[in-house]
Amino acid sequence: MKAWQFTTETLPAADRPDAWRQALGQLCLPVARLAEKSDFQGRVSCLVSPMGMEFARVTSGPQQISGQYPAQPNAVWLALLLEGRSVLTVDDRRMDVAAGDIIYGPTGVRATLSFETPFRQLFVKVPRVALNPRLIAPWSLRAGALSGGTGIGHVFAGMLRAMADVFEDLTGDQIRPVELALTEFLITSLAGDRATNSLGGGAGARAAHLHRLCQTIETRLSEPDLTLAAVAGERGISPRYLQKLFTSVDQSFNTYLRVRRLERCRADLVSPLHAALSISEICFRWGFNGSSHFSRAFRDQYGLSPREHRQSGGKS
Repeated sequence: MKAWQFTTETLPAADRPDAWRQALGQLCLPVARLAEKSDFQGRVSCLVSPMGMEFARVTSGPQQISGQYPAQPNAVWLALLLEGRSVLTVDDRRMDVAAGDIIYGPTGVRATLSFETPFRQLFVKVPRVALNPRLIAPWSLRAGALSGGTGIGHVFAGMLRAMADVFEDLTGDQIRPVELALTEFLITSLAGDRATNSLGGGAGARAAHLHRLCQTIETRLSEPDLTLAAVAGERGISPRYLQKLFTSVDQSFNTYLRVRRLERCRADLVSPLHAALSISEICFRWGFNGSSHFSRAFRDQYGLSPREHRQSGGKS
């Protein structure tokens, strides 16, 4: 894992604004305006996880972060305001953000985040490649906000708050389950937030229905005899309609099920928690009926064998 820290405390007051802009520039956060105070202070702690997620805790005085970094990798950013108040402005939309709220958006899009008070915030950047295996429902991501006071947003905010307190102390092995959980929380939260989905009417309803179907499949991946008819029956719809939902996004039930099982196996193969399990045991625990079939499917999907992936530690 990569980690770095920065503080203005040891710098002369006159040098702090430029040094602070350079530090936040490493996070692709363009500082547009700083409060004019001779005692300005700022601190950043940053860690990049094995999956490529970037966690950065920022503590500073009032300022405005505004602009865009269009050349940065395709990702989704989110931020939990730990202390203070801020306002997120995107296009003509203004969103007031209180401590405990989560804001989010795609990278490369112009936005303005104004901190009206001294603040402490956790910024997280999630590579789109980490989300793509689960983004089957066709929603178009826009910047928005999730309340941290109720429902899934409250649970998600609690996880992020705990992460902000301890991420410098976590090892690469310890942070892997956090990466997986954060991805699940993010997808569920965004799918449930209407601001993320620009589709309306019947298309929006189908996208939401498809997401719920995928959640059902996710809870039953380990069942080797899981069928389209079984999932349709659980959700109270016809098998024909279920397949039609997948076809609407150029997908099929069987392909989605296979890829999700492969993704779970791929994660377990390099997880220290499952180091004592054989490759066959891992493939069986995620619903594959035979190790030979699993190995062929794994190589077709990822270009290397399960054994080669395990030996590489997930770096191939």
